[in-house]
Amino acid sequence: MGGTRAVALLALGSFAMGTDAYAMAGLLPDIGADLRVSVSLAGQSVTAFTLCYALAAPLFSAVLARWGTRTVLVTALVVFVLANAGTALTGSYAGLLGTRALAGAGAGLFTPAAATAAVALVPPERRGRALGLVLGGMSAGTVLGVPLGLLVAAGSGWRSALWLITGLGVVALAGVAAALPPVRGAAAPSLRARFGALARPRVAVVVAVTFTQTVASLGLYTYLEPVLHRVADIGSAVPYLWVWGIGGVCGSLLAGTLVDRTGRPALLAVALLGTLGGALALLPWTGTVPGLVLLPLILWGAVGWAFVVPQQHRLLAGEGEGGAAAVGLNSSATYLGGAVGSALGGLALAHGLDARWLPLPAAGVALAGVLFHLTAVRALAGREAAAGPPGAATDRRDAGAEPRGTGTDRRDAATEPCDAATDPRDKDGTGAAGATAAEALERNTP
Repeated sequence: MGGTRAVALLALGSFAMGTDAYAMAGLLPDIGADLRVSVSLAGQSVTAFTLCYALAAPLFSAVLARWGTRTVLVTALVVFVLANAGTALTGSYAGLLGTRALAGAGAGLFTPAAATAAVALVPPERRGRALGLVLGGMSAGTVLGVPLGLLVAAGSGWRSALWLITGLGVVALAGVAAALPPVRGAAAPSLRARFGALARPRVAVVVAVTFTQTVASLGLYTYLEPVLHRVADIGSAVPYLWVWGIGGVCGSLLAGTLVDRTGRPALLAVALLGTLGGALALLPWTGTVPGLVLLPLILWGAVGWAFVVPQQHRLLAGEGEGGAAAVGLNSSATYLGGAVGSALGGLALAHGLDARWLPLPAAGVALAGVLFHLTAVRALAGREAAAGPPGAATDRRDAGAEPRGTGTDRRDAATEPCDAATDPRDKDGTGAAGATAAEALERNTP
């Protein structure tokens, strides 16, 4: 099977994951009514999903590190299917939390393995597109799967929506088990390698910024229905979730192309995070004009999903276990941020915050992430200037001697963290003293 068709199978699995993760936001009122808990308390089932994704999945990945990527993907889908079936059958709040936590572990196993497998199945110049396709599968779940699940729930109850998600998982499992070819060089990273990547400063910056982005984006999404009800007096959130998901699909697919064409994933990530903060800050003020709320929603969906592509691309720029471990750590940070955001959002609502204003603290977190990233880049640039000897630029190989991009001379933050300190030239071969802010950003981040 060709690489593109194999990546499409991974996108199918991501579609099932996206439907599961994001349909829950629209099901919370029905789940709360059925299990006799408040919406904010029901929202903690999303926290259980995302927290287990972030914390338990690395442990399971370490246990399964020697099994190979294909086996890890199949195992993840089996766990995912069983967990969603359990959610559909549960009759208690404790059962809901337990099965959602198990589903989160399955998703945590699948998503980083799918990302690393996708880049291993295609040539280097198509890696951005491959990542975009896999992540686009997850966002497509919000466009097609989430509205479908909510419509099924409206007619037959929220449990029917969970059975639909279980069926999607079964289809994905059958496809991956039967047709995914062996993947070389993309086995699940060990726990030591995963957390060892966090000791590398430039990887730590990427992961920390991802955390802030998902606290803002995924945390707020959990309570999108009550937010929309208060902002624009919206009864059913289904059409608006659809709009958000359409933006997500467009953002995921376009981001991969932008990364491949510009070669500046760090700049793209910062721009997307700043745009996210602006869109969330705008949201509470859109209720006075009919239809205006759609603008920040589609923008939020687009930049929120697009952000993942340059971040993972930066961490997968190198080859081998270092890149796989870094992207696994980044995926854990993604869902840890979602868990923290969901928990904080639920606490805010439970303590009387009007849901209309919930987007404002989320916007503040996103903009704080931008500030942190720029500050960290400046600090790394300062360390580079202090560590580099005056004649360092003349002691390094130039592009004429060894072309950039060869397999033996490609450095990334996941595998050679000291590169910035020993090779201060930017990607065009210019010295640090004459670098622009944009060049400094790219040079000092993976």
